[in-house]
Amino acid sequence: MKTTKPTKMKQDSQLPGSLNQVLADSYALLSLTHLAHWNVEGPGFFALHTAFQTQYEELFTAIDEIAERIRALDAYAIGGLGTLARVAQMKEFAAPQNQEDYVRMLVAGNEKLVADAARAREAAGAANDQETQDLMVGRITIHQKTIWMLKSFLKS
Repeated sequence: MKTTKPTKMKQDSQLPGSLNQVLADSYALLSLTHLAHWNVEGPGFFALHTAFQTQYEELFTAIDEIAERIRALDAYAIGGLGTLARVAQMKEFAAPQNQEDYVRMLVAGNEKLVADAARAREAAGAANDQETQDLMVGRITIHQKTIWMLKSFLKS
């Protein structure tokens, strides 16, 4: 019985690079969300502590799905903290911050991720890769919901 190898992406395809950007963004956002989870204080502590945990746990699962999609395309996922940080170029923050600042900075991180996931979705469309488009649509939907929830916290 003859087995076939998965079709390789065209060498000029932007899709693996776009997915690696989303991977790096997701890893950076996971780290920042975890930092906020550990260090948030104030009257919204319990709600934010729980929300941040839900968000970083979801990101942890997503990172694996994104990396495995890159591999399914016969490309390689990037890794290493230095490489991921350099590629993500996400604004870092340190503790302590007031709870509103943590939320604002996580909104910005999620917005960057949405923009980069939209570019990956478009690259998947150009490569006629509906599976990757679907993955990116799902990621965008999750991050848009997170942005809405975080912004809702900031309303008085």
